[in-house]
Amino acid sequence: MNNSLELKINPPLQMLISLILIYVIASTLPVSVTLLEYKWSLGGVCLAIGLFFNAAGGVSFRSEKTTGNPNKPETTSSLVTSGIYRFTRNPMYVGLLFLLLAWAIYLGSFLSMLVIPLFQQYMTRFQIIPEERALEALFTDQFPHYCSQVRRWL
Repeated sequence: MNNSLELKINPPLQMLISLILIYVIASTLPVSVTLLEYKWSLGGVCLAIGLFFNAAGGVSFRSEKTTGNPNKPETTSSLVTSGIYRFTRNPMYVGLLFLLLAWAIYLGSFLSMLVIPLFQQYMTRFQIIPEERALEALFTDQFPHYCSQVRRWL
């Protein structure tokens, strides 16, 4: 089942759209004073986690010498299952999710955090599922086994 939105809005652009949406919500709706007290420490931890997941995913791709192009999963030359990919099938998307969380915490708006599950659902439906179909077609024996062993997110 192909959809016109599948693999069309690349993850960095989707991230930018989400960052802007979080900012707009945080700017127009009241902030949480409690969250503001801890925004540097909580936001910093989420930022570090997000950067770690993104870097670890990139390192794993480079070590396997395969493409990291999210809009052309059919050009993948090898299935990466080592490193951070032993814990999540989509570490870079997990990283983006934590970066969004860091931004929402920094802005101090609980309501802006509603964007995060929307981002997760959009990415699953229009990015990850199409990527998984392409990987399953390329790695018919390996990929289903990998999926049974490692979660899509965390």
